Amino acid sequence: MYAVIKTGGKQYRVAKDDVIQVERLQADVGGSIDLAEVLMIGDGDNTTIGAPLVADAKVVAEVVEQARGEKILVFKKKRRKNHRRLNGHRQELTVLRITDILPDGKPAAAAVQTEAEGPESAPEPVQETAATASESSDKKSTDKKAADKE
Repeated sequence: MYAVIKTGGKQYRVAKDDVIQVERLQADVGGSIDLAEVLMIGDGDNTTIGAPLVADAKVVAEVVEQARGEKILVFKKKRRKNHRRLNGHRQELTVLRITDILPDGKPAAAAVQTEAEGPESAPEPVQETAATASESSDKKSTDKKAADKE
């Protein structure tokens, strides 16, 4: 499964576990961030294209680091005027690792996990044996006798 997302004025094609560099986002390193501007989601033959965005879709990513790009030099010159200017620029970047693509905005892994945990976490039914059945009937009869005396 892949998605096309938009962030920082650019579009990125991402899949699960991809690592991408985007323009600086305000997030803590190690934290999680939701990218809600999903333009397209593809899964084999099934492709969903948004108009302009896919409804309720989001991409969840983990912030790996806040970094700076390579320095680029901007040189401006006007001929025959002895006019030269040299400027440098380093773009601030955020490195993201895509952890999940959610077509409907709900985590599918959590739903599968709760179904898997459901039967295991449920208490096992107690099978009643003849001895436990007679004990429970004795308790009921003594409870009735106590109630009659009162």
